[in-house]
Amino acid sequence: MEDRKTRITARQNRRLSFDVMSGHFATSHSHVSSYIDLSGIKSDFKSAKEAAKDLAGRINGCIPVDTIICVEGTEMIGAFLAEELSEGFHGINSGNDIRVISPEYDSNNQIILRDNLQPFVRDRNVLLLVSSVSSGKSIVQTAECLGYYGGKLMAAVAIFSDVDNVRGLTIHHIFGHDDIPAYSSVRPEDCELCKNGVKIDAIVNSFGYSKI
Repeated sequence: MEDRKTRITARQNRRLSFDVMSGHFATSHSHVSSYIDLSGIKSDFKSAKEAAKDLAGRINGCIPVDTIICVEGTEMIGAFLAEELSEGFHGINSGNDIRVISPEYDSNNQIILRDNLQPFVRDRNVLLLVSSVSSGKSIVQTAECLGYYGGKLMAAVAIFSDVDNVRGLTIHHIFGHDDIPAYSSVRPEDCELCKNGVKIDAIVNSFGYSKI
């Protein structure tokens, strides 16, 4: 599987890149034709900072952000993004503080916010930061959960997104479908590879992949 790995570099920022492997992969919501390895951007200090600058530029002019919700291991990027939005060149928060938090999840993959974190979301302008978006289903679920806690989801940003909009919410992203034209995401019951008897290479999520 690793011999199918290729390197993708951002068109507008040559300092940001990741590896992608073609194949047959299963996520919690769908079957995808590519595994996108974003662990380097999420864990490398310089890459995370560069990604934060890029994303801050993409949401420049948005209303002030009170809280950044980080999911899928994006906490380092989230911290740099808060700095950019609060004090950096983009400065849409005019120096006001920004909370950066990560939620828990229940067995149904719904967000849980403990009592001590709920005040950071209730009646606050929330920015959602994710590593990747395929169908947008997880974005919809997260938006619904944030609504339970009284949060106002104003925008979503991602390192990679195969879609530009989910139910009226713009997904601001660094990498998109044009960077991986062969990328596809389908419901398991609609997967042609499964129908043709092609074995699943691995189960994948934001942590990585597990070969089968």
